[in-house]
Amino acid sequence: MLRHIITWNYGDGFSAEENKENALKIKEGFEALLGTIDGLVEIKVYINELETSNKDLVLNCLFDSEEALAVYKEDPDHLKTSSFVKTVMKDRACIDYYENE
Repeated sequence: MLRHIITWNYGDGFSAEENKENALKIKEGFEALLGTIDGLVEIKVYINELETSNKDLVLNCLFDSEEALAVYKEDPDHLKTSSFVKTVMKDRACIDYYENE
């Protein structure tokens, strides 16, 4: 199984309320993909509100293969949410790895 994790910080120029609204829209958009893409086993967005963290939003996905991740990356609904993310978030970091079974 392949784990795909992305983190972001809120973009500049947004109020706390706008950040919350944007985060919820991102969460809804990504989590709605579960059950629509073959090989996407889990998808969850965490909105981090703890002061001890240095990232605001986490996307945590599990795929059954690299091929499934590639399909996900080209999915129109994924691309729609990803495009929105690029307008409201910054400081993207990503890690993909195989989980030990």
